[in-house]
Amino acid sequence: MSRERDGRSAPTRREYLKYGGVVVGGGLIAGCTGESGSESTPESTTSETTTATTTSETTQTSSEDETTTESESYSVSIEPVGEVSFEGVPETWVANNGSWADMGVALGVEQPEGIWLPSRYHTQYYDDIPGVSVDKSSIQKLWGDGGVGKEQFYELDADVHVADPNFLLNRGNWEQSDIEEISTQVAPFFGNSIFSRGYAWHEDYRYYTLYQAFEKLADVFQRRERFEAFEQLHEEFQARLAPVVPGRSERPSAAVIWGGGDQPEEFYPYVIDEGTSFKHLRDLKVKDALATSNLKDFHSSRGAIDFETLLDIDPEVLLVRGQEAKSETEFRETVVEFMEEDTVASELTAVQNDDVYRAGPLYQGPITNLVVTDRLARSLYDADETLFDPQRVADIVNGDF
Repeated sequence: MSRERDGRSAPTRREYLKYGGVVVGGGLIAGCTGESGSESTPESTTSETTTATTTSETTQTSSEDETTTESESYSVSIEPVGEVSFEGVPETWVANNGSWADMGVALGVEQPEGIWLPSRYHTQYYDDIPGVSVDKSSIQKLWGDGGVGKEQFYELDADVHVADPNFLLNRGNWEQSDIEEISTQVAPFFGNSIFSRGYAWHEDYRYYTLYQAFEKLADVFQRRERFEAFEQLHEEFQARLAPVVPGRSERPSAAVIWGGGDQPEEFYPYVIDEGTSFKHLRDLKVKDALATSNLKDFHSSRGAIDFETLLDIDPEVLLVRGQEAKSETEFRETVVEFMEEDTVASELTAVQNDDVYRAGPLYQGPITNLVVTDRLARSLYDADETLFDPQRVADIVNGDF
């Protein structure tokens, strides 16, 4: 069976995937227009048990092969999509961003065929994880000209689209009919915009923590044992981190700002919220210097600030976003040296005390979160040893528990 589209025959969606979700609609709401492959501007910018329903009588699961057999069907539910039924484990997929892509790496599945902005999927975090790597050059960039092209979904022909459909409705210039078309003609959507809690269109349905979302994706790919191994590793990491974090009175106040390029002079202020992009800062109990200031958060104001405004607040630490593509050395030789030489910036306490650091990425999965939390623990609190075992991360990815 085939369908006619644009005057030519095209294959129908894979028959072993059945879409059973309901997408929460919403009006088009304007957001940040600074979407590009560079990081000169910001991003278009409780525990729940997942139940998988299985209709077959047998399940094939082990640390070597956790995937279900082809005869099995199961369903997984996530807001705002609803329940999605699968009659086989997805093999190819598309990810909204690096948060979900990193979850896929942690689960040991094939890397996604496409991502909105591959430039913001920072795969260098895998450099210290033995035998774990991603060929980002083979991941197709989906975002361009202010949105995501629908035709690309037909071209990639993935088994599942791990993305919040409401993001496409409100940020990607899609209509509800586009969501329904791709869901039925290609493959279902399955995702939630977990990285930020600053979007008005996300106020009427739930968010997920990083590990709640990770658990959902593990059930989609039928890799629950890997998820549970990572969950245990994360708990042990938190236990090691706790004694490293000093008491509140001893923790420095920090301002999280977005400043792209080698010589940033304007910045977008970020107040630390419950989104996954701030998980490492919450785990480190970073004192938010901007939360107690008169500045409006980037998501509410879309406004930029300069060095003079920062000097009025004068945080003890500056955490700069938009710089994750740089190594620590590159960051210091460009951004930090520029601040040290600038007439106003050089008066900042953070600059004078050499307390200017990369803030970590917008998009964090389980591996990324371990790496950036460990990195910042060394910078902020002088942790003198790695707080997690990279080899154990690699073992879990490879199914060796």
